[in-house]
Amino acid sequence: MASRRISSLLSRSISSSSSSSSSLLLSKGRRGLNGRTIAKYSTASAVEDPITPSVKVNYNQLLINGQFVDSVSGKTFPTLDPRTGEVIAEVAEGDARDIDIAVSAARKAFDEGPWPKMTAYERSKIMLRFADLVEKHAEEVAALETWDNGKTYEQSLKIEIPMFVRLFRYYGGWADKIHGLTVPADGSYHVQTLHEPIGVAGQIIPWNFPLVMFAWKVGPALACGNTIVLKTAEQTPLSALLVAKLFHEAGLPEGVLNIVSGYGPTAGAALASHMEVDKLAFTGSTETGKVVLELASKSNLKPVTLELGGKSPFIVCEDADVDKAVEMAHFALFFNQGQCCCAGSRTFVHEKVHDEFVEKARNRAANRVVGDPFLGGIEQGPQVDAEQFKKILKYIKYGIEGGATLEAGGDRFGSKGYYVQPTVFSNVKDDMKIAEDEIFGPVQTILKYKDIDEVIRRANASRYGLAAGVFTQNINTANRLTRSLRVGSVWINCFDVFDAAVPFGGYKMSGHGREKGIYSLSNYLQVKAVVTPLENPAWL
Repeated sequence: MASRRISSLLSRSISSSSSSSSSLLLSKGRRGLNGRTIAKYSTASAVEDPITPSVKVNYNQLLINGQFVDSVSGKTFPTLDPRTGEVIAEVAEGDARDIDIAVSAARKAFDEGPWPKMTAYERSKIMLRFADLVEKHAEEVAALETWDNGKTYEQSLKIEIPMFVRLFRYYGGWADKIHGLTVPADGSYHVQTLHEPIGVAGQIIPWNFPLVMFAWKVGPALACGNTIVLKTAEQTPLSALLVAKLFHEAGLPEGVLNIVSGYGPTAGAALASHMEVDKLAFTGSTETGKVVLELASKSNLKPVTLELGGKSPFIVCEDADVDKAVEMAHFALFFNQGQCCCAGSRTFVHEKVHDEFVEKARNRAANRVVGDPFLGGIEQGPQVDAEQFKKILKYIKYGIEGGATLEAGGDRFGSKGYYVQPTVFSNVKDDMKIAEDEIFGPVQTILKYKDIDEVIRRANASRYGLAAGVFTQNINTANRLTRSLRVGSVWINCFDVFDAAVPFGGYKMSGHGREKGIYSLSNYLQVKAVVTPLENPAWL
């Protein structure tokens, strides 16, 4: 039910926005090298005069042992408004010393505090109260998320806050349903398994979905009775501090959830290598994931869950309804400014419908509404920061220089902030950089294929294996592709359905372990076997 509501909101957002976009954003266009007209976007005032958010930044320190404190060094770093590049707030910069203090607080809370000793039902009630508080403060939390990240306010408020609340209600419901088994043995023994909390969990979350990733990590860890040290992304530290404050208002004991903002090479590395951290969970790039895994193994060999990069195929079959396929492929790539690990960033289109698809995909991108994410009807806000902005423009240049056909976009949008025009390439080959690498931006690459055997081979010929989309009216085609694609999620005639109960994770270099659903609980539990002799048992 939750996923259907979210999908419905997304569909309404897409359809209501696209109809009014062309008069706002498009000029007559320009000619590409091949003479084809490329859609050109105007530098509309929608991005030149940003709205001042009504929300205030009340929490910009570290949260350790239930208290907001400055970093040991006293250093701060700026978090920026991606609409302008201007400073929103100075935030405490944690490093190894702060991580050590936070881990000590979490360790004491686990070894001596009430959280793991509390009944599971009491833990559940605190998590459910927290979900209610976030729902009550939804507009404030959503505004802060949009201000710090650049995603549209409508997306933050109507999609991500409800998803966040649903996740904590889901895991709050799990808290008192986690239990072991009674196991029959060959002999006179009573055998049982205990599912015990693993201890102190270190968690590192990314900048593209700060709130949702907070919920994916924190929810299952707390439901299982663990304590946490969480490092936020340096680009987006604000929303985690606000919701953590609400968590303590809901009754969370001191030291159970500690938040450290800071940089990866300092705070992140210290957390990954800390000898008193019993479990590590990381979401981010594959390159950083390798470093995290190495640090964890070289320290205390702590188990690590990794949710990493992707280059997901979106396969449009020859029997597809082209108009619907174009819309879904557009959403699969451009949602969240294209900053999704599972974005459908390789759009494979059957040769029979390819030309029609390209023309309609080009027009859909040209009609995408870009602007201040606080404005109503906006589909796309800015990229998160200057580094990501420059990376995307670099890959657009790679696409042009590599011989792909630029169908739409291809440049920055406006003159202020980190906005990028929705960009579409056709005639993309598998060995081009834009087809191989994770761009993490609003750049759609369209590749032509002839038959199902070919597209299976090409879709799987990637170092990534996070997700895939399949658009077809034939159940046999859907079934074959579902079982052939080496990815952790396959969406049939839909995309980005993130129900709380549906597991998510990747194959190959997209990571290992699963987030969400019942599978995520095993990340934060130890299984202990207990064997007791039975004297003259009545039965075995």
